[in-house]
Amino acid sequence: MSRLLSRLLLLSLLAAGPALAEDTPAAQQAPAPLPSPVRIATEGGHPPFNYVEDGKPAGFEVELAQALCAEAKLTCTLVLHQWDGIIKGLEAGEYDAIMAAMAITPKRAARIAFTRPYLRIPFAYVARRDTSLPTLSPALLRGRTIGVAAHGPQVAFLEQRVPGAEIRTFDSLADATLDLRAGRVDVVLGDKLDLATFLSRPEGEACCRFVGDVPAGEPLLGEGFGIGLRKGDGALRAAFERALAALVADGRYDRIRAKFIPFDTK
Repeated sequence: MSRLLSRLLLLSLLAAGPALAEDTPAAQQAPAPLPSPVRIATEGGHPPFNYVEDGKPAGFEVELAQALCAEAKLTCTLVLHQWDGIIKGLEAGEYDAIMAAMAITPKRAARIAFTRPYLRIPFAYVARRDTSLPTLSPALLRGRTIGVAAHGPQVAFLEQRVPGAEIRTFDSLADATLDLRAGRVDVVLGDKLDLATFLSRPEGEACCRFVGDVPAGEPLLGEGFGIGLRKGDGALRAAFERALAALVADGRYDRIRAKFIPFDTK
């Protein structure tokens, strides 16, 4: 009788083996397998980050995505999706990642996951060429008139970090640069890429110059752009972050960036 009971107990343990394995912590925490192909959505309407050329996605984010996938040994496809509803499409499983100049914000991070930032656009000051600003500091800007777009984060930055300056808001950064050229403001603060575009034009190059950047890491100006992912896709996030670190370390990131953006964005 005891031998029979032993055999029955052994058979019952063997039958329960898979179920017991499923309850182990390792099984419960096993990451989901990486999708193949990895479908990456971009907008296609925000140059130089993403745009359409000859009917295909192009731009900084497209070339960076291709390099990330090659480094991570992932098979990837790029798909175009309009900005409206791009997060909803990710949540619905229409694609696996978003690279579309999407700033990391608390509101978005409540819905989806983000990688570490792959791009940060500095905020910079521009002044007329005849303005004497040997160094740029809050103390030196005290009493000066600073033009800024009314609806950007730069207003709060100036109010909190540059006490004593006269802040003059405009409907757009372009309007602020018009007043700078006319001498009605002393300095303009704005997105460095937009200001670089202004300075690349004949009227901007003739009148004005960069005089300094807002220091990197300023929390009032945001975290930068990240790859958007579904929450729970930790393996894909880790693969992209490892690949990004490798591209930055060996200079491939900067070689791609320099084709589209004329300043450091790390």
